[in-house]
Amino acid sequence: MYEYIILDLQLFSEKTEEATSKKKQDTRKKGNVLQSKELTGAITLFVAVFTINMYSANILEVIVSSVKYYNGLFYELNFNDAMEIYNILIKALIFTLRAVVYIIIPTFITAFVIQRLQVGSLYTTEPLKPKLSRLNPIEGFKRMFSMQAVMNLIKSLLKIILVGYVGYVYIRDNIGLIMKAYELDKMRFSYMVFFFSINMALRMAFVIIILGFVDYFYQNYSYKKNIRMSKQEVKEEFKQTEGDPQIKAKIKERQRQAAMRRMMQELPKADVIITNPTHFAVALKYDEDKYDAPYVIAKGQDYIAKKIKEKAKEYEIPIIENKPLARTLYKEIEIGRVITPDLYEAVAEVLAYIYSIKENNRR
Repeated sequence: MYEYIILDLQLFSEKTEEATSKKKQDTRKKGNVLQSKELTGAITLFVAVFTINMYSANILEVIVSSVKYYNGLFYELNFNDAMEIYNILIKALIFTLRAVVYIIIPTFITAFVIQRLQVGSLYTTEPLKPKLSRLNPIEGFKRMFSMQAVMNLIKSLLKIILVGYVGYVYIRDNIGLIMKAYELDKMRFSYMVFFFSINMALRMAFVIIILGFVDYFYQNYSYKKNIRMSKQEVKEEFKQTEGDPQIKAKIKERQRQAAMRRMMQELPKADVIITNPTHFAVALKYDEDKYDAPYVIAKGQDYIAKKIKEKAKEYEIPIIENKPLARTLYKEIEIGRVITPDLYEAVAEVLAYIYSIKENNRR
């Protein structure tokens, strides 16, 4: 006797489906978001170098003045006076802040804006939680030789090669200026080195920005690929969020049955049943203390219309055949709603006829 194991092959299917909104939200809550740290760092570096170039005169002025100040102060400094040493350190801090404030503020704002544009507003402690898998040497070995690690290595090598090439070309094109630098005095030589370094750094930063955008597109592709779902996962998520279609159908059926029972319980209050006569049946009630116009307390089509007529005969409720009126009432007026003004005249004629019959029966 053989035993057979039934396998659902969909569970092993490839993840070919785009991630749903719920999957993206759940992934985001875990701190897994689309971002390129390379792009953020590249733009921040470019802004920092560009800012230094823009405010170079101010920065150099602070540096030169501080050098002159401390150069003259060094020979007069009393190292045994703690307060004097303290004051000098405070002034040194002020000089440093004056020099770097031009760089820090724009750089910080740039990094914040770029990060916010990529990630948006997100606060989660999920990435900080300890995971035992990080301590697993096998998993660590896999991460070392994963596709992500290989791509990071390729990006680093490419960055070194391109940045090095840009630096080489810039030095080659300005070799004449460099060779004449020894003819300059110390101050002019310092200025030349400063501006030479800034101009070369700007070119390097521009190349790094290009690599940053390339990395962003790669991260976008990698992120979407990693959060893809299989057909089975999409199906299971739909069941969790929208509910199992079979269960939803059962719930709707129960709701329909409950509404049917309530409607039939209200039916004895009806003044008249208007039919077409086989397909539609609508029960009307006029209660001047409740509404200004007659309202629908029950309606149905085919089988339900038949049940309404059966109950109407049981409760001796008048049944009037009026095909256009029955069809209009069924399609336009919901249960519990009063009739619209355009139906006043037609319904009034029916009710007047019913009331006249009741009056004659009393006589």
